[in-house]
Amino acid sequence: MRNLKLLKSLRSSELQGPGSPQCFSVRADTGSLLIASQYSITEYDPRTGQVVSEASLTADGFLPEDGSGVVVGLQDLAELESACLATAGGDVVLFNLNTCQLECVGSVDRGLTSMSWSPDEELVILTTGQETIIMMTKDFEPITEVGIHQDDFGEGKFITVGWGKKETQFHGSEGKQAAQRKIQPAVSWDDHRPRVTWRGDGQLFAVSAICPQTGARKVRVWNREGVLQATSEPINGLEQALCWKPSGSLIASTQRHPNKHSVVFMEKNGLLHGDFALPLSKVQAKVKELLWNSDSAVLAVWLEDMRTGKIPLTWRLWTVANYHWYLKQSLEFGPDPQKAPVCVCWDPERPLRLHVVTRSWTSITYDWGWTTERSTGLDATDNASVAVIDGEKILVTTFRQCVVPPPMCSFELQLKSPVNQVTFLCQPEGTNQLAAFTADGQISVYTQVDGVVVSVVHSSQTGTVALQLEDGRIRKLIWEIPPICWRLRGLHFFLVSLAVKKQQSFLEMCAFISAYFQLASSVSSFAICNDFLLITTHSHTCRFCSTDAILVWLQAALASDGGQNDQNDETLRRVERGSRIVTVVPQDTRVILQMPRGNLETIHHRALVLAQLRKWLDSLKFRDAFECMRKLRINLNFIYDHNPKAFLENIETFIKQLSSINHINLFLTELKEEDTTSSMYPRSESSPVQPQPASKQKKVDVVCDALRSVMESMDPNKYCLSILTAHVKKTIPELEIALQKVHELRENPPKAPGAVSAEEALKYLLFLVNVNDLYDYSLGTYDFDLVLMVAEKSQKDPKEYLPFLNMLKSLEPNYQRYTIDKHLKRYRKALHHLSKCGEEHFPEALQLVKEQKLYSEALRLYSADSAHYKTLSCAYAEHLVEQQQAEQAGLLLWRCGEPARALQAFATSSSWRNAICVAQQIPLPPDQLALLARDLAEKLNEQRRYSEAALLLDQYAKDCEEAILALITGASWEEALRLIYMHNRQDITETNLKPAILEAVNTQTSFLEAQIGTFTRHKTRLAVVREQKEKARLEMLDEDGPDCADAELYSEASSVMTNSKYSHSNSRISSRSSKNRRKAERKKLSLKEGSPMEDRALMFALAEIITTVDKMRVHNLLKVLVLFQFDKQAEKLQLTYDEALQMMEAAVPEVWPEGLQTSQAPVNIVLIIVFNSLSVHLTFCISMDLKIAIQMQAILLFLPDKMYGRVLERRSVH
Repeated sequence: MRNLKLLKSLRSSELQGPGSPQCFSVRADTGSLLIASQYSITEYDPRTGQVVSEASLTADGFLPEDGSGVVVGLQDLAELESACLATAGGDVVLFNLNTCQLECVGSVDRGLTSMSWSPDEELVILTTGQETIIMMTKDFEPITEVGIHQDDFGEGKFITVGWGKKETQFHGSEGKQAAQRKIQPAVSWDDHRPRVTWRGDGQLFAVSAICPQTGARKVRVWNREGVLQATSEPINGLEQALCWKPSGSLIASTQRHPNKHSVVFMEKNGLLHGDFALPLSKVQAKVKELLWNSDSAVLAVWLEDMRTGKIPLTWRLWTVANYHWYLKQSLEFGPDPQKAPVCVCWDPERPLRLHVVTRSWTSITYDWGWTTERSTGLDATDNASVAVIDGEKILVTTFRQCVVPPPMCSFELQLKSPVNQVTFLCQPEGTNQLAAFTADGQISVYTQVDGVVVSVVHSSQTGTVALQLEDGRIRKLIWEIPPICWRLRGLHFFLVSLAVKKQQSFLEMCAFISAYFQLASSVSSFAICNDFLLITTHSHTCRFCSTDAILVWLQAALASDGGQNDQNDETLRRVERGSRIVTVVPQDTRVILQMPRGNLETIHHRALVLAQLRKWLDSLKFRDAFECMRKLRINLNFIYDHNPKAFLENIETFIKQLSSINHINLFLTELKEEDTTSSMYPRSESSPVQPQPASKQKKVDVVCDALRSVMESMDPNKYCLSILTAHVKKTIPELEIALQKVHELRENPPKAPGAVSAEEALKYLLFLVNVNDLYDYSLGTYDFDLVLMVAEKSQKDPKEYLPFLNMLKSLEPNYQRYTIDKHLKRYRKALHHLSKCGEEHFPEALQLVKEQKLYSEALRLYSADSAHYKTLSCAYAEHLVEQQQAEQAGLLLWRCGEPARALQAFATSSSWRNAICVAQQIPLPPDQLALLARDLAEKLNEQRRYSEAALLLDQYAKDCEEAILALITGASWEEALRLIYMHNRQDITETNLKPAILEAVNTQTSFLEAQIGTFTRHKTRLAVVREQKEKARLEMLDEDGPDCADAELYSEASSVMTNSKYSHSNSRISSRSSKNRRKAERKKLSLKEGSPMEDRALMFALAEIITTVDKMRVHNLLKVLVLFQFDKQAEKLQLTYDEALQMMEAAVPEVWPEGLQTSQAPVNIVLIIVFNSLSVHLTFCISMDLKIAIQMQAILLFLPDKMYGRVLERRSVH
């Protein structure tokens, strides 16, 4: 639905030459014109009006000096920087554009009738006076010479399948006479010259020539090698014009019929394929030439009027869409022979630029552009009209009322002359008025009238027009011409409507700005709608943006057009390939697109829809917004989320506008906690943020409560179903309240007309809620009438529920409710009701507590001094024992007066202090108390709680020997000595203490020696691994050169260069907790040689050894060794420990060099301070005074985080 709009025309009359132009060509590289006459060839630049170069054709004898010579062809050859021309005398001449020299490259004795170069300028076709075709290369080397007229059809000859002769075939309405009809010879004004035209790819060319046998024109198609491919069927009235469509599909020519004049199209096999009629009679005009533009979008028809002697000339431009040919432009040149065009051609670079040279050497350049003429109104009074030019008719479609596919339309405007331009009024009012500029220079203005006009009367005195309408009314039409600017250039007018508003002038502003810099590329069409710009791109998308930040938005949006980040962008919509915007309906959501085939599609762009919805919601037009959202499937939560405060303040308006109960129910059922303005339909950055309500309630609850409250105050009977929906839709459905309202409707039926009955309300509830759930909820109300009402509406069998209900009715009220709650699995409520049923039901309550583990709830229902409380406590204690919580069970039993069982529970949990207290409270006899103490001590020894076991044995079991032995086992040397001397058992010193001390010395010494060996082995292996990796890194640098970008990635602790079969990836740990991630990371550490992270595993193992050695408790052992004069053993242990610390201190810089990055560590590593050396130097004096010197030095050490807590708890002096 586009028109051709004349953007500019450049007329230059400065060139004057001898004779008249006969041929001309356009230089693609410079844009200058090459014009040949019967005297000379001239290169002329119409933009500057200067002659670039010129040469005489008569001086060298190429043309006769009397002016009778004819130039039959002229072609610019960009590669040779020359122009090639052919004369009727037979000469082929090259004109060097740099030196202005002429060179004859060939000559034909019988003369030439035409010359045509292939599109790639590799071949040239010459037709001679002998009716032959000469094919030559660009170097003018002959390839072949064949006759134009061939008896054979060609290589593409059709295959006969035996359907008989043409005379016996069906010929339609013309009858059998069509078969005997003879071919009519060519028209009298035919110049009988061959016409040659090439296909756009240069693989085929067609020749139209007069057949010697019939005298009519026949078209033959040849390939690039000069081999005949096909011959056209005999066509009556075929004329001389011939042009092959550059896209390669059709060959255009003209044909005279008995009753019409047509442009016909032929395929490459010579068969006719479609046509369209020229709006002329066969005697009105003749077609001199047909010209396709370079993109095959426009067909120019050169007409010459045959009715007068002055021969007025006309050029008409035709386009096609949806299989309909539109006449878009008509160029009239008048009857003056000097102003008549003699040479016309399309620009090879700009598809919509046409060059014309007149007989008087005037050059005219026309530049057209595609435009869609649409009305520019901003309110709902604008009909969103689009006007399409079609010759003398204007096809107007009002898209607000209907979408009519072209070539049909809403209505037509018939004029007396072809229309060249049409535009709509750009004032705020009357945007449906349009003006048309016709080829004869007249302007026609049309306005819209409400009604059907039956008669019109015009007053010449007042200038007014009276209209009589079909309904009898008479309207007076007053012409108020809007401010219109007219500009005259030659014979062509430019109609420019002045815009009033800023938004309306936006298109003109863009057109003005685009002359100076490029706004955006890859845009195929655009349209303005209120404050928004819509564009379609060559990447098949439709974009939508605000005009406030258009420049920034266009650059950012088009740069990422169609990327992955645009998948959730509401401003982007995918459209069909080649779609263009026709119009946007103002104050609506419809965007009309035209497909490449010509058909129309209506889309509702999401961004435009949301913008319109926001306007409606801001102006409280809830009904319009709701209807649009229903139709276009927009989430109804947007009504509330757009402006929650405004919605809650205008709920009554919302209800009144929607009116329909079904619509209110639909809104309620779609409510969700999600904020659609931040997820589905996010606001633009420039839009203001709407305030959110300060309530801590959930959104669904707030909306349901607000709507329910207003509906109950307005008309509870009318909005009964919506009120029920509000109850059911809440976060925690209020089904019991809803059922109670239904029950009230049944008990007190409303008398208002149109009120909802209880049956209807219940049926609606069953639609919202599962029938089984509703039955259970009704049963939970303990209202049997309500239960029966729900059961009757369900699909349940009465044999299933009636016996159950009858049984319930026969029970005592509390037990009845207990039975119902237990049936509904509401066990806490069931226990509450059962506790009120009396003593006889306590066993049942106890069983329920045990089954459902409701011990805490049960204890709250009984007083602490009751027997039931004690029974429940004992049962709870048994449950806790089963759950391995014996200490809590003991406390519970102790408080409820069961000390014996409490003692057993404390003993089981090794809670010896509580056990001793309970035992003394009972009280137990001394022998049993001692036995209890021994049992508890045994358990504590198993748990390595030796000090506590020794306390029990010494104080309660009165067994000092066992207590001392427990302390010796736990290496509590000083405490053991204390008990030995307290109980005067020095014999144990010799029998047990000293042997245990010596055994501990040997164990500690052996352990230290083993740790030293392991540390040395790991350190040596770490050095080897690092050396291997450094060697691999250097080899990589040698291969990639010193400037390798990845050289810095291979650090000392990196495992990138490890030759291993193991993979480094472990993507599954990304979703684990931090603890599990650390565990998974440690699993990757393997001390196996060649493992991917062997170096890191070695560092981790070395850190573990240092931590273990540092935590060894040798201080107390050394003291008792000195006390008992085991000096050699003490010295050996001290030296071994000191050696281990010194070795580890010296190895720290080597294992953890300064350049080591913490990010390369295998696990989370922290930087802590530990004591590097803890050497205890023992010096003995003659007086046997003990002097202990402790030497400490702090260093920085990388240590795994799991050791962090243990190291911090380490004593500073061992």
